[in-house]
Amino acid sequence: MSGFVDECQLNVRGGDGGAGCVAFRREAHVAKGGPDGGDGGSGGSIWLVADRNVASLLAFRDHPHRRAPNGTHGQGKKKHGAGGDDLIVYVPEGTVVLDRDGHVLADLVTKGDRWLAAAGGRGGKGNARFLSNRRRAPSFAEQGELGEEQWLNLELKLMADVALVGFPNVGKSTLISRVSAAKPKIADYPFTTLEPNLGVVRLDDGYEYVVADIPGLIEGASEGKGLGHRFLRHIERARVLVLLIDLAGGVTGSTAEAPAVQAQVLLDELAAYEPDLLDRPRMIIGSRSDLASEPDQSTDGDTSFTTEDGLTLDLRISAVTGAGLPRLTGLMADLVREARSFEPEPEGFIVHRPIAEGFRIEREDDGSYRVVGRQAERAVALSDLTNLEALDFAHGRLKKLGVDKALARAGAQEGDIVRIGGLNFQYEED
Repeated sequence: MSGFVDECQLNVRGGDGGAGCVAFRREAHVAKGGPDGGDGGSGGSIWLVADRNVASLLAFRDHPHRRAPNGTHGQGKKKHGAGGDDLIVYVPEGTVVLDRDGHVLADLVTKGDRWLAAAGGRGGKGNARFLSNRRRAPSFAEQGELGEEQWLNLELKLMADVALVGFPNVGKSTLISRVSAAKPKIADYPFTTLEPNLGVVRLDDGYEYVVADIPGLIEGASEGKGLGHRFLRHIERARVLVLLIDLAGGVTGSTAEAPAVQAQVLLDELAAYEPDLLDRPRMIIGSRSDLASEPDQSTDGDTSFTTEDGLTLDLRISAVTGAGLPRLTGLMADLVREARSFEPEPEGFIVHRPIAEGFRIEREDDGSYRVVGRQAERAVALSDLTNLEALDFAHGRLKKLGVDKALARAGAQEGDIVRIGGLNFQYEED
């Protein structure tokens, strides 16, 4: 079973708020004590936080649900309920959060980036909070709000300095195993690598950069062939692209195309998936030079080379013999240094957040009207709407929000049913 998961679904639900309490002070020799009901505690919220110690989305594959604790109810003597603790859900750096329709909600790129995935419900106010000159003994309190709940799609785009791009079985896994401490699966058949591998390359001067071994691309990958989109996604954040071209096609009996054709297919697939990828710094490297029809006789592979079909290579290497590898790691480091130098300091992470709404009026299939919005739903979330005092207070709240005017503009008539939350009301003009 694979230990690497780069896309999953996640269900998040914030904690429910606790209800406010209806209570009155009871003391000796005090005939009519005032209201002293405490507020309910707010429910915990769920935050997604990028963490470099998390490597994949494996934790969500079999257990996709996350729940934050609820707030507790208020009590008499103005004792407020405890709030639920926030739940921190750690995800890998480079995690993109999308809604069920595929719209991007947040992009958690670097360590510490955090996004509110589900807000906890606010606790209800106790009856002591409704005391006024007009209302001396309020006999109602607020219910707690329900926490937000939603399904999210998570996609991981690896954070790497260099992406190794090439056809299947071109030697990417062998190369990353030779230049870093990564130990990918290696075998002599196509699609050995079914998941990306990361390796840290450390030079003698202490400079470090991360190389990603991207599973082999095939023609049509940008259209989804061969799990193309899942592979190409991990190239998007790479600073430098290294195209590995198989020089051993025909010698080993493989079906690899001529070098120039390989390069053109790879560039076409990158351009079809994301045209900006062609603007990244890149090198074209000849791989498996030890098996080529014209093997590289140099020991360090430090010269460029033009193949018989006219493709100019920046370097020829052999991951098996080690030829050209010191030169390759140095060239990749030079490109990474240059790419990093042009990057501005991050000012924060990208969050795509819908504008908060007050409320809106929707027409139901049965001709009734529904008022949608947390503010309106909170206005009627009182402990006892059969209490005329509570009902009058709720109507005042709705009127202050402008719900009555909005219903009139929407065409509501005398006697129409209006739904707010789980409650039904009959519309009356004025």
